[in-house]
Amino acid sequence: MFGLTPYRKNQNGVTYDPFREMRDVERRLFGDPFDGFFSGRELAAFRTDVRDQGDKYLVECDLPGFAKEDIHLDIEGDTLTIKAERHSEYEDKEKQEGYLRCERTFGEYSRSFDVSEIERDGIKAKLDNGVLTLTLPKKQTKPVEKQSLPIE
Repeated sequence: MFGLTPYRKNQNGVTYDPFREMRDVERRLFGDPFDGFFSGRELAAFRTDVRDQGDKYLVECDLPGFAKEDIHLDIEGDTLTIKAERHSEYEDKEKQEGYLRCERTFGEYSRSFDVSEIERDGIKAKLDNGVLTLTLPKKQTKPVEKQSLPIE
């Protein structure tokens, strides 16, 4: 038989896998697709869609399982920050007893957006079925008027 057999043992009894190196390269380039699911690390951000609707932007954020009281919207300078915080009994060392596995994430999640071109007084927020919807009206720009300048 010619060629390599996919799994054969070398002289030390170690199984040879010619595809292992390719998987390692792929993992280094693209990351592990399940990285973060079983590692206990919190997610830093949540999924968001932003739509331009002419005179306003519509921002929809997926925040399933968050209570309205756990979501905070703050504007500082020209930055709107959405923060959501989730707590779990698993955080408390005394209450960890009885857990066999804890996969649901908890901690603080946040996203920030530039609102320099937004009319701040008109911003509206609504939470419905785990989706936070923000309506961000655009600032009205005045048309440039024609102006004649005198020559001295």
